[in-house]
Parts: sequence; structure tokens; C-alpha cells
Amino acid sequence: MVMGKLALIGGLLRVLGPTWIARATYRGKLDVVDGRAIDPKAKAAGDLVNMLRDINVMPPLEESRAQLDMMATKFDQPCPADVITRDITLPGLTGGRAARLYVPAGGDPMAGQPTLLYLHGGGWVQGSLTSHHSLCGKLAKQGNLRVISYDYVLAPEHKFPAASDDILMVYKALLDGTGGLGVQPDSLIVGGDSAGGNLTAALMHDLSGAGLPLPAGQLLIYPAVDGRMTSRSIQALAQQPLLPKSRIGWFLDLYLPEGQDRQDPRFSPLFSDHLAGQPPALILAGGHDPLYDDGVSYAAALREAGVEVQLIEYEGQVHAFLSLTKAIPQGREAIARCATWLRQRLGT
Repeated sequence: MVMGKLALIGGLLRVLGPTWIARATYRGKLDVVDGRAIDPKAKAAGDLVNMLRDINVMPPLEESRAQLDMMATKFDQPCPADVITRDITLPGLTGGRAARLYVPAGGDPMAGQPTLLYLHGGGWVQGSLTSHHSLCGKLAKQGNLRVISYDYVLAPEHKFPAASDDILMVYKALLDGTGGLGVQPDSLIVGGDSAGGNLTAALMHDLSGAGLPLPAGQLLIYPAVDGRMTSRSIQALAQQPLLPKSRIGWFLDLYLPEGQDRQDPRFSPLFSDHLAGQPPALILAGGHDPLYDDGVSYAAALREAGVEVQLIEYEGQVHAFLSLTKAIPQGREAIARCATWLRQRLGT
């Protein structure tokens, strides 16, 4: 018991303490995948997860949802105190659904202005306004824009393609003027991380296929875009503690109806036949994230279709590192780079 407590204290010190502690602890012991060495702080975060749970045993879903919100609270730096927030309701698939507005200090959250519609990650089955509260606040402040964080429907209560249907519905409602937010497509970017990146890319497919107005850009943070689960990074990083292959499989079992085609472009946007003409994209990929190849492959596919793409690779980083900014300094750097791109695209 004492040794277990000491190990946990040591793990927390490596995660939350100065970078030099993790660097010294893991000197000569860093995992390397295809020439990409893991960042020492990312390694510490993964080791702590291994101490706290068996990565191949899935908890009850409600417990997993609570854990994700707790992780963000414990390991992400808080939403900037001067960011103004307002909770509203937007018309979605099941009626009025929760959304949260963020604007920099002195701004009016209800006024027409450059906007990021943000879709949280969480494997299509978890994630919330709470889990991504800090990230949305930072993007609003650093990007000098409004963020609309939307609480889309989750599986298994609402299986595929319900989330995509929900997001398409709220996107059209925003452009129609619902809610009085003054959203215009040429001053709007849609973005998200992980499953939220997947849903962003799926929305671009839907909009392009239907000939609907496209936003000014798409922000894809470690997106999932290939549901076949056969990529090199999925196989090589199958035991990565932050997102093991077993957990991805659990997410998909909850999200997809039985017999679902894994190459349906609304689930696997990599196979979309509507990539040409899509808006410029910023894609972030972590070299120790099983979804690394998804991001790299999607960037290549978009470029081949003539889309302007900026791909930023963090070769040592793990899944969800932008939401672990107390532990992983590169998460703070990545948020700043996203904000710079947002400002450039929207002129803020």
C-alpha cells in the first residue's frame, strides 16, 4: 500500500512537476515509434494513466464520461478568467440542445462576429461542454473570436449517423439566423478534436455534397477519419495508454449500428468523394497518437484534391495533449498555433 502510494506520488510529480524531472527520469528510456521519440511529459502522462486504470478494461459508460470531465479539470489549465461565457440553447436533432458561447474580454457573445463552431472529442460517446471548457476559452481569447461549443448527441443513446445529422442541423440553423448570433459562412470556421474532428470532416462532406454554403476553414485536431482501424500507427500504438486500440474499439461498438459500412464517408471522411472545393484546413497530428496516420493521410488526400492544408506534426505527442496543458507544455504551444491560424483565416 505504501509503495503504491509512493509510486502514485512519483507519477503525479513527473506529470505536474517541471519538465526536467520527467526528462531526467526517462533519459534513455523514451519509447520510439518509426523514429518518433515520445515527449518525456507525454510519457509521464501515459505512465500515470497506466497506474490509475487497466487500459484494456472498459468502465461503465457513465463512469467513463465522468472520468473525462475530471481529467480535464485536473490536468488542463483553466479557462482564462477574463473570457466571457454564456450558455444558450440551439435547435438540434432532439430539440433544444445546450451550447456555450465564449468571447474575449469586453466582447458581446450575441453580436455578429468571426466565430469558431467547436465540436468536442470523446469517441462519439462522451465529452461535454465541461470537458472542453478550458480549450474553448483559450481559443476564444488567443484567437480573438467567438467560440460556440455545441453539445451534440452522443451514442449509444443516439448511434451513427445521429451526431452528424445533429451537427448539420445546427450548422444550417446558425446560418439561418436562429438564436440571433449573426453567423455568416465567410466569418465562420468549424473545428474539433478527435471524434469532433471526425464530425467536422463529415460536415464538410455533407455540405459539399448538398451544395450548401461552406465555412471559411476547418480545424482538425488529431481527427479520426479512417474507420478501418488498419493504419500503421493504430497497430504500432495499440497499447498507448491515452487511447489504446481496445478503447477505440469500445467507442466504435457503442457508436456504430451493427453491420455499418466502415468506409461510409460520413463516418470515414477519408473516403469522401467531395474533398475538392472544401475550405482550407489546419490539421494537428501527434506522433504517439494512434490517430497519427489518420491526420497525415487526410492532409495528403485534401491536398491531392486541391485543398489548402497546413499540417502540424508533434512527433512526440499523444492523443488529447491540447487538453492536458498542466502536464504537457507542448499542448499550450499547439493551442497558440491553432489560434494564430484562426486569426489569419478570419482576419482577427
